[in-house]
Order: sequence, then C-alpha cells, then structure tokens
Amino acid sequence: MIDKHVDSYRFLSGITKRMVKNWIKMEEPREIPWTPLTKPLSDCTVALISTAGIALKPDRPFDQEGERQNPWWGDPSYRILPNNVTEEDVRLYHLHIDPKCAEQDLNCLLPTQRLNELAQAGEIGGAAPRHFSIMGYILQPDTLLHETTPVIIRDLREDGVDVVVLVPA
Repeated sequence: MIDKHVDSYRFLSGITKRMVKNWIKMEEPREIPWTPLTKPLSDCTVALISTAGIALKPDRPFDQEGERQNPWWGDPSYRILPNNVTEEDVRLYHLHIDPKCAEQDLNCLLPTQRLNELAQAGEIGGAAPRHFSIMGYILQPDTLLHETTPVIIRDLREDGVDVVVLVPA
C-alpha cells in the first residue's frame, strides 16, 4: 500500500509549525464548494489566480508597509494581469517570497506560458484573456473574502472562465 500522507509542515521550523497548526485549529471545518465540470476540459477557458502579490509595473503596488506595521494584516486587493504578461512587465510585492525566481521565469508563480501551451496542444479550450494576483498570507481575510473575491468572480464570469487554477506562492 502506498502512503498518501502529505506533510504540509515539512519545511517549517518547530515553532512556526506549532503556530500554523494552532491557526488552523481556530478555523471551523466547512464543506468544500466543489463544482464538477459540465464539459470536457478541452472545451474550457482557464484562468489563473496567483497568491504572489504580482502587479504590472505601472499599477499600484500591493501595500507592503501595512504588513510591516501589522504582520497579521495583508493587502486584500487584487491586480489584473493580461494573458501575455512577462517577467519584464511585473513586480512582486510579497514580503514572504524571494522575487528572484519569478524575475527569471514568471511561470513559477503565474504559469501563463504553460497555460497557453496547453491551449495550443488542445488540452484546454483556451487561456482566459486576463489572470489575477492577490496577496497570500492574509491572516485576517474578511475583506478579501467578502469584497475582493466577489469582484474577481464577476471578472471571471465576464471572461467566460470555466476553470480557475489557484497558484499558491
């Protein structure tokens, strides 16, 4: 029999592991809102949502100073990224991520090129015209859940998106 246990805490230090486990215990378990596909993946439009705090260079940066002042807070806003975005077009504004990898290959945090390759191969119907980035590590998510998420959902529906791939940072 294969052991299918995944140790999500494997790379955390002892104190961080205990702290994260305690945060998780504070959350009430709830049903996962799973929605099965109604058509083949090869007919679906797919969008990406990254939690890496990626913004186009001319866009307003994610608020890092607010997080420095209060480590429990994270910027609950989002940024729109076009499907043809590249490393040269963006900056990362996440205090918990080393930006060097994404500066070399944005696909590690927002795999638009890989998504377009899947579309060209016929594995998916197509890549959405725009993708989204939010900040991860938001320990007070009320604004993100109740204000930002409904707007992102509206935008996804406008783009005819059938599938969303969450890209955790």
